[in-house]
Amino acid sequence: MKDLSVVITVLNERENILPLLEAIRNALGPLSYEVVFVDDGSSDGTQKEIRKYADDHIILVELRRNYGQSTAMTAGIEHSTGRYIALLDGDLQNDPTDIPMMLEKLIDEDWDVVAGNRKDRQDGAFLRKFPSMIANAIIRRMTGVYIKDYGCTLKVFKREIAEDLGIYGELHRFIPVLAKLQGASITQVDVKHHARMYGKSKYGLSRTFKVMADLITMVFFGKYIQKPMHLFGTLGFVSFGLGLLINFYLLILKLLGHDIGGKPLLILGLILLLGGIQLITIGIIAEISIRNYFEGTNRKTYQVRRIFNGQEETLE
Repeated sequence: MKDLSVVITVLNERENILPLLEAIRNALGPLSYEVVFVDDGSSDGTQKEIRKYADDHIILVELRRNYGQSTAMTAGIEHSTGRYIALLDGDLQNDPTDIPMMLEKLIDEDWDVVAGNRKDRQDGAFLRKFPSMIANAIIRRMTGVYIKDYGCTLKVFKREIAEDLGIYGELHRFIPVLAKLQGASITQVDVKHHARMYGKSKYGLSRTFKVMADLITMVFFGKYIQKPMHLFGTLGFVSFGLGLLINFYLLILKLLGHDIGGKPLLILGLILLLGGIQLITIGIIAEISIRNYFEGTNRKTYQVRRIFNGQEETLE
């Protein structure tokens, strides 16, 4: 088993491969490491470039089509063998020389995850940095995981944390949140960042709405994944209660001889009643689904960091 696996997802990064490999070899030369490239459906010859300059440290995983960065990361982690895992972008904007420092911090201070923070980010202010700053602030506020730079791919993990992240869809932006759901200890360090020299960025303002949609998923996972009825049931009972009060008030008016047929309040009361019933029903179904998830897959509702039996300590 290697000490370190560097997982790099690439999509049409042919011109960056050789300088990236040279930078990795210079930075990680003394370490026992492997580099797992995951080609996410490139069409510019990126795969051929990796094979051309590969040595015995290189593993290339070619996906049949473009699945997205999250799926590619998962494939890279599953095909790696290292005791520790580093995630690195393939566009030369992250600097491999930061990895030894991050790995040393992870080991010496016993962190589960060390995340990079692009202190002097070399991207456009309007299209990249400003939207990212707002998104980071919202994510920190809503998830309670206070990482400065969620958009920085460069991170180093203990293997057991990386294997259980459950990255799918486009949840790679929320890796610190996914790790925190496992009870992982996370710290962050400032890392170098370079302007892109070759190729084009795969990101733009269009991803903002996707990030916001995924954020709702992360908030739900963080607070209600084991108790969905606490969310849907609470909303349902509040809605049902308000609807009941409104309709009781309208009943009193009707008994007093008032015409309630044309009142918008009647429609609101009915909507709240029916909405409350639906939310409570969704909560029950969600509870059944979560129970089937944990019991049917034999997944535990907890994770153990380590066990000490009085004589020796073992890691889970």
